[in-house]
Parts: sequence; structure tokens; C-alpha cells
Amino acid sequence: MNLFDIIGPVIIGPSSSHTAGAVRLGKLARSIYGGSFHKAEITLYNSFSKTGKGHGTDKALVAGILGMNPDDEEIRNAFDYGKDAGLEILFQHQNSNRAYHPNTARIKLMGQNGVMSIMGCSLGGGRVMIIDIDGFKTEFTGEFNTIIVVQNDKPGIVAFVASYLAEKNINIAQMKLSRKSKGDTALMIIETDETPPKSIKVDLKDYDGIHKTIVVPTV
Repeated sequence: MNLFDIIGPVIIGPSSSHTAGAVRLGKLARSIYGGSFHKAEITLYNSFSKTGKGHGTDKALVAGILGMNPDDEEIRNAFDYGKDAGLEILFQHQNSNRAYHPNTARIKLMGQNGVMSIMGCSLGGGRVMIIDIDGFKTEFTGEFNTIIVVQNDKPGIVAFVASYLAEKNINIAQMKLSRKSKGDTALMIIETDETPPKSIKVDLKDYDGIHKTIVVPTV
């Protein structure tokens, strides 16, 4: 147990789950999208939907997708900043869905990179988990540097990426592959101890079967 486990994160707002966690979810969604966007559709589930407004969850999520940190005093003004940036924001609510964690949000961003849906939950103490990206099941927290590879589901790609990281002295902390069906598009999630090289997107893009590489810094 470390000091963070005892006293929790430094935050603005009444709740680490509904405020700090929501900011981190928004910020992760921003990094995963990886480009400019003009519209955000945010669906709040369960406790996020029922009590989130009073805890500032809606403002916290918007603050996160605008790039703010959990301890930013301007979180309360996130809607104004979003408006100034020309961001259209739409909220939807699902008060009772037993399939999802009580503090769950789906963030759909639309802009430069098309439409992307990122779903995550706030686990308490400011900790979060990204559980779905465009229908691919995921499990990563943003506590590690994370590499997301969109690829064909075929032999050789996982080994190639792992070898590339080994050559760059990047240690893999965790790895998970998600696919919708055999032989279809797959999503590889790699959490690393070290920061991936800035050239990784260029280095991987020409390998046959790799469609896109996303690097998500720690949040």
C-alpha cells in the first residue's frame, strides 16, 4: 500500500469516483481519439446518470476531453470552455443497466478521425478502466503508457510488434488482444513500463496487416 491508496488523489470536486475518475476517463478518451473533434456524445450509466450532475460528473467528463487534469480549478467552467472551443456536447442517460459498472460512461467523439466510441468506468479513488473501444473489449487503466494497434487478425503481427518493442528496450507490462470474430479486425492493447518511441507510428505503419497505431500516455 502506498500513500495514494491511503489519502487518495488530489482532486477538485466532491467525489473521487464521480469527479476525478470522470476527468481521467475524458482525458483518456481524448488521447485514444488522437485528433481534433467538434462533437461529443456522452452517455452516463447507473450511478453516473443518477447522481452525476450533483457531483459534477458531466463537467468533469467534458473537462477531461478538453485536456484538463483532475486538480484543475477550471473544471467547474468546462462547459464554457467547450462552447468557446466550438465543441457540441450532447448528454444521454441510462439510469439502470446491470451489464455495466455503476460509474460508467460512453464517450463518442466525432471529428478529424471520424467517429470513435470509448467506454470506461470509474473504480474509486480516481482510478478508471477503459472497457470498450468501438466494440472491442479492452481492460486498461491509463496508469501505464499504452499502445493500441488496430490490425488484421492473422499470425505474425503480435510477434512483430513485441520484437520491435524489445529492440527499443521497451518492457511490456501487460498485453491483450481483442477481436470481434476469427480472421476479422483485431485490437492489440500493450501497456509498457517505458515511454514508447516517438517514431512508433511511422515504424509500424508499413507492416502488412497493421492499420493504425495509437499511443496513449499515462493519465
